[in-house]
Amino acid sequence: MSLTSFKKPPPTLFDSLERPASRQEEIQPAVLVFRVGSRELRTSPVFASYWQLAYERQEMFFRRLRRQPAPWTNDPILLRHKFTNAYRAADRTSQYLIRKVIYRQDLPTSPKEVVFRILLFKLFNKIETWQHLEQACGQLTFENYSYARYDGILSRLLQANRQIYSAAYMMPPGGREFGHERKHQNHLRLLERMMADDLPERLGQAASLNEVFTLLRAYPTIGDFLAYQYAIDINYSPVLNFSENDFVVAGPGARDGIEKCFVTTQGVEHTHIIQAMMEQQAAQFSRLGVQFQSLWGRPLQLIDCQNLFCEVSKYARVKHPTIIGNSGRTRIKQLFSATPGEIDFFFPPKWQLAVSTL
Repeated sequence: MSLTSFKKPPPTLFDSLERPASRQEEIQPAVLVFRVGSRELRTSPVFASYWQLAYERQEMFFRRLRRQPAPWTNDPILLRHKFTNAYRAADRTSQYLIRKVIYRQDLPTSPKEVVFRILLFKLFNKIETWQHLEQACGQLTFENYSYARYDGILSRLLQANRQIYSAAYMMPPGGREFGHERKHQNHLRLLERMMADDLPERLGQAASLNEVFTLLRAYPTIGDFLAYQYAIDINYSPVLNFSENDFVVAGPGARDGIEKCFVTTQGVEHTHIIQAMMEQQAAQFSRLGVQFQSLWGRPLQLIDCQNLFCEVSKYARVKHPTIIGNSGRTRIKQLFSATPGEIDFFFPPKWQLAVSTL
């Protein structure tokens, strides 16, 4: 794929991006029928916004990558509010995890150490927390792990009114299961239990991504959503090598987005709908008359389609305020702010992506 120049696509449905958000409801296409297996689901206007969001968010990704000047979109909602990339692995936190936590030449590469690092990072899911621990402890390894030391560092950050958890998703506190007053203390004990159970070795012996999910789901405080997210994160590493299209779990945000995209889901399982979206992506972009720029030849995977349902759930709060899902939320809390500094994009080598910024 040539990335040497940016050409504005011919007029399509997406020309509506330049219109104010309050007028978006006026320019939606007629209700369509979307096939999921043998079932036909009637779509709402949010269905078109799902593909619009995927397309335009990926266009923003490449415009920024080519260092084109801001603004990177005409969409007033994307200009004001924060949304993740179309591809989960391209987000800043995932990129940090892949390059700075997993694929580190200066850190041990055994499955035990790699899984330890991934879980330690993901329990907090915050780059700054990892950096604080690393600055205070040096190399973060299971061999050198100390509960007292980690607890002291994290407690001092809290005393200084520093956030140690990401706002991306909520971690259950775990006090009932592990007995500590502070959430991070319980999560450190959770990590210790996982390592004591030889979880890294058992994950490496798993026969499927579903089995990886099941192993993680068995631990206290880890529900379906977190177990799936952790499975995907560990699958970035050399410890596992499953296709991201083998298995999917619909999180709460994705379920809300799915309900908004269809007049009724008629009892069709959310995972089957995500699967159909992944399988039909090329046809949907073609129908709308746009050429979607994939991730250097890698189509949207199940995890990406799941995440996009979560993102369109938020997007619809502004663009389609009269279409109510099951979450009851009406506002988008996080505003867009360009993070300073460029990302040197790096993806799992096993994906064999020919990453280029030209």
